[in-house]
Amino acid sequence: MARKKKKSFMTPKASRRKARKRLSTTTGRVKKEFTYRGYTMDELSGMDLWPSEESEGTSVIQLLPSRARRSIGRGLSTENEHFLNRMRRNSGRTIRTHRRDMPILPEFVGKRIAIYNGQNFVEIDIKPEMIGHYLGEFAITRRGVAHSGPGVGATRSSKHVALK
Repeated sequence: MARKKKKSFMTPKASRRKARKRLSTTTGRVKKEFTYRGYTMDELSGMDLWPSEESEGTSVIQLLPSRARRSIGRGLSTENEHFLNRMRRNSGRTIRTHRRDMPILPEFVGKRIAIYNGQNFVEIDIKPEMIGHYLGEFAITRRGVAHSGPGVGATRSSKHVALK
């Protein structure tokens, strides 16, 4: 005796789920190219740091956020100038520094820096998303306090000891 084949009915929700699953397997996720204020990394690396009279284009300084633009516009300190020169001569090794007040420039991208946080050096790889931020933002100086349970005499309720 032959069995009757059961009729299968797919709900609209199930059919949409099936269609989404079918589509998700065919297309992969495309990594978007990084841009900073509309400029690619190649364009940023080709720009001058300071604006000049002979070049009509924009400079890196003009693209930075206002705080970084003002601190660089006033002139870098001698220590920050020294750090910038060390970064330019760097041959692939990690540079250790105490200069937490140095803004990250496009020429730092891809390099490794160890920033002092008051206790030890925190090593970071400079990524394009860090441009315009300060080095100190990536080496946290304060730790959160981890409290234990209340001790004896901490509150009036802690003086009570259960008999059971």
